[in-house]
Amino acid sequence: MKRFAVGIVILFTVLAGLAAQSDLQVLAVVKLNKTEPITLKELRARVETYQKQTNKVFDTTQKKEILDAIIDEKLIVQAAQKSGISITDSQVDQYFMQNMSQQLGKQVSEQELADIIRKEQNMSLDDYMKKQVGMNLSEYKAYLKSQLIAQKYVFTQKKDELSAVAPTDAEIRSFYEMNKASFVWNDMLKMFLVIVPKESDAAAAKTKAQSLLVDYTNKKQTLDQLRVKSRIDDSGFQAGDLLISKTQQHAKQLGLSYNELMELFSKDVGYISSLTETDNDFQFYTILEKYKAKMLDIGDVVQPGTTVTVYDYIKQNLTQQKQSQYMIKAIQDISKSLNTDTNVDRKKTGDALDKLLAWEGNN
Repeated sequence: MKRFAVGIVILFTVLAGLAAQSDLQVLAVVKLNKTEPITLKELRARVETYQKQTNKVFDTTQKKEILDAIIDEKLIVQAAQKSGISITDSQVDQYFMQNMSQQLGKQVSEQELADIIRKEQNMSLDDYMKKQVGMNLSEYKAYLKSQLIAQKYVFTQKKDELSAVAPTDAEIRSFYEMNKASFVWNDMLKMFLVIVPKESDAAAAKTKAQSLLVDYTNKKQTLDQLRVKSRIDDSGFQAGDLLISKTQQHAKQLGLSYNELMELFSKDVGYISSLTETDNDFQFYTILEKYKAKMLDIGDVVQPGTTVTVYDYIKQNLTQQKQSQYMIKAIQDISKSLNTDTNVDRKKTGDALDKLLAWEGNN
């Protein structure tokens, strides 16, 4: 019986070794600027990532397309490196945090992001990234770095053509007519908000907030003076304009109930609140302007207090769409020109490649 058990262990060890050898098989070698093999293991990891993101299972043909995409990506990155183009790790970190902060609706550091995820999702940032995109944080940043290098290279190659891409006046006006109902203002108000953080001395913060409120109410301090003073590093308070929309979503972002939001909108322009206390600070506000809901004409500003019109907004968004489409085509054209037998050595093709790609999960 013991001899049988040992035999099973040996068999499992051999099978595991064969699987590892299979994963390490080289499918292709990119050699434009340096020798860079693409293994079955790398392809499997990328396929699994894309399947997780799309919630789909890919067949052999789709796996070949992903292999081609990896080859194209490495060709462009190598071409970029050959021409002296690079992206630093700090630039990747900055780009990553800008995207994550945009999703959260506020600027955060990587540590603050990790703390938020740990608190709300009960998992580490690594585990969260693995769940979302199929890669841990370092793997995702390496992938992101390659993408940014490729984009930068293509941009330098097609800079003049890309800058010329723009929608026509007819396209802009047509888009407005087709989406007119989405260009609206909800009821809005603009307030001036003053916040004094408690930090380590809540009593002192309260005294300072009361003093600021009294000075403003008695016209010893104007809003402009408060704005200027709040920008001084050791001012001890924050102050500025805040535009609020009468929506449930905005109420949630502000930490207000909808009834509290409705009460706020019932106040007249010029209203000055009393001092209120939160867990972290003392604050007061005054109502500066109120705006009624309306449908926006193409020449109206998108947001009160700005100069960007609906026309400008549509033009900017259509330009970005057209430039993105142009970038995709440019990447395809450049990668196609680089994808030659001299630059790529395909080690597995035909039936041999199909056999390797027929792992569990095919449609």
